[in-house]
Amino acid sequence: MLAAPLAPARTVVTRTVTRTAYWARLLPLLALLACATRIPSFARPLWNPDEGYLAVQARLLAQGGQLYETVVDRKPPLLPWLYEAAFAVCGSGSLTPLRVLAVLAQLLTAALLASLARRRWGDAAGRTAGVLYLLVSVGLNPEDAQAATFEVFILPATAAAVWCADRGRWGAAGAAVAVACLTKQTGGAVLLPALWLLHRQGTSRAGVLRLAAGCALPVLGAALLTDPAGFVFWTVTGSSAYASFTGSELHVLVRALTNTAILAGASAGLLPPVVRAVRLTRAGVPDLWLWLGSSAAAVTLGFHFFGHYYLQLTPPLALLATAALHVLPGERLLTAVLTSVCTCALFLAWGLFAPRPELTHAQRLAAALAERTGPADRVLVWGIHPETYWLADRTPATRFLTAGLLTNYSGGRDGPQVGEKYAVAGAWPVFRRELDAHSPVLVVDDSRGKPYAPDRLPTLRRLLAARYEEVGRVDGAVFYARSPRGRSRSGP
Repeated sequence: MLAAPLAPARTVVTRTVTRTAYWARLLPLLALLACATRIPSFARPLWNPDEGYLAVQARLLAQGGQLYETVVDRKPPLLPWLYEAAFAVCGSGSLTPLRVLAVLAQLLTAALLASLARRRWGDAAGRTAGVLYLLVSVGLNPEDAQAATFEVFILPATAAAVWCADRGRWGAAGAAVAVACLTKQTGGAVLLPALWLLHRQGTSRAGVLRLAAGCALPVLGAALLTDPAGFVFWTVTGSSAYASFTGSELHVLVRALTNTAILAGASAGLLPPVVRAVRLTRAGVPDLWLWLGSSAAAVTLGFHFFGHYYLQLTPPLALLATAALHVLPGERLLTAVLTSVCTCALFLAWGLFAPRPELTHAQRLAAALAERTGPADRVLVWGIHPETYWLADRTPATRFLTAGLLTNYSGGRDGPQVGEKYAVAGAWPVFRRELDAHSPVLVVDDSRGKPYAPDRLPTLRRLLAARYEEVGRVDGAVFYARSPRGRSRSGP
């Protein structure tokens, strides 16, 4: 009479032990693979201008700057805050702490994908999804895949959104969508598969309300913690000229095709089973196709097609490949994994051994800048390499850290829509006031013949002619120091 109730308890204990043993074996494997695939990220002090921009923003915020007021960018606030926090704990002289956080972000993403796959298709599928994701996660130009920037930190939030929605945890799913969106706007694309899962599980008013509240409250909180009007302007309404295909159609098309081809090559082990997964839509993967489609739309949004945008495609690709591989013969799985290992090795070698001429250029400029100025001096680097400020440990004279915000060159646009009239609305008057208030001791023209060169910008051309004189050239960049007449106008 007393033995019957023990059976369910024994079953629960057995399941708990099995689950614990599964993750005890899988997590170390995923952690080792995450570390191995991110080794190149530690090999260089900096990978791309986005990292430089975030590093300079973090230093300015630590000095009392206000996001969307005296520190501006077109991105949401979470990653600048994360950089600021990492610098506060570990110092601002190295991005190593951010590299470690990027490894953890990739590990968390892989674990969430493994959990999703295991819930749907079993233990082996969980291992497959986690491993395939990490192998393909570095399959882009290393400056896109290895940098600790927006897309890498979007991925765990997007995976968490689908993971929570798959389990009917609608408030948590909405919060994960919000975290992705507050890391980068395009992270909000994961709301589409979450809504599909809500519909599939039987739309309820309570579920809709919890999902909506989870999405809205963190975004509202971030707006209130910054400047609400500035938050809306810089993250939504102020980027109409930036998010345009007009002006550099061929340039953008070549970039789109190039980065698509690179990711396709890296996904050579995944694409055949993904094609096979087309036939499995009725078997429970329409949400994964929606996830892939919404991520592809996010890559397209803005018409810039940078390589790091494509990272959003990798989680649904890994899951779709897993969905097919778990019903295909075992040799197909072995082929997919071995192919992915080989392509991953090629991309890791690219990251470790390929030269980075733009980094070398920025380091030369920074060394010259540090030599010619003092730690308290403000400087202006007119170009698209904000990392020069960080490498030189010098404070910018303006909140506009690149020429892009003042000319619309951002995004590599090289056509006719570059110039003062295409700047962020109201930027040039603010720029002039800041240069009057904090007259830079040194101006570095790093345009090197690009469409945003000072001789094409009347305001900057007049300012340089009236207040500065050329004092040297370094690696193609022109250095200007204040002239005697400039000092008399600008003060000491």
